[in-house]
Amino acid sequence: MTVSTDSDPAAAAADQVNGSVPNRTPRFGPGWLAAVLIFGLLVGAAGGILYPRLFGTPEDTSVEAGFLRDMSTHHAQAVEMAMIAHANSTNKDVVTLAGDIALTQHGQINYMQAWLRDWNLSPTGSEAPMAWMPGSAGAVVNGLMPGMATPEQLAKLRTATGTDLDVQFLTLMRQHHLGGIHMAQEALALSDNKDVDWLADSMVSSQQGEITLIDAMLKKIQQK
Repeated sequence: MTVSTDSDPAAAAADQVNGSVPNRTPRFGPGWLAAVLIFGLLVGAAGGILYPRLFGTPEDTSVEAGFLRDMSTHHAQAVEMAMIAHANSTNKDVVTLAGDIALTQHGQINYMQAWLRDWNLSPTGSEAPMAWMPGSAGAVVNGLMPGMATPEQLAKLRTATGTDLDVQFLTLMRQHHLGGIHMAQEALALSDNKDVDWLADSMVSSQQGEITLIDAMLKKIQQK
């Protein structure tokens, strides 16, 4: 399946005209972001009742269960990378984007884990990663799903500073989003669960928009 990175045409056109990154004022300091993430854990426990099941309870080896488990793991790494950038970057645009990503994907993890609990399923399954997706042989490399950073890349990101940190974070997150979009698009094609389809569609939309923003930010940084 081809992974689309198209986003809001109006936003893309604006970037092309002025060559600038949209003004995104940082909304949270590190302390506030951590507090909001902790609050999300509490709210997520009730997530299952917000989007009731419409097609019965998915089984342990279903597409839905596999997708939620794998995407929870995938999202957890994105949150980790975003928290590193949010805490250590001095670029306000990077700090704001990192905060947005951390909050959004942490919230989505809460939904996914709440649904698994609501379906009386374990947060982890017995099947290998990506087993829910036909033709996924080779998609998992050294235990990493599509787009995920390697342990070496994460270690390098943790010690990076300044512009090097910003470029590493944006580059890794762009690749991470591409992998996540691919997985979400496959879930949309394979699942008949309206809740899962809603969440997967929102992931595709938000991450496509963030890729466009990341491209503009990388261009701005590299022109300095």
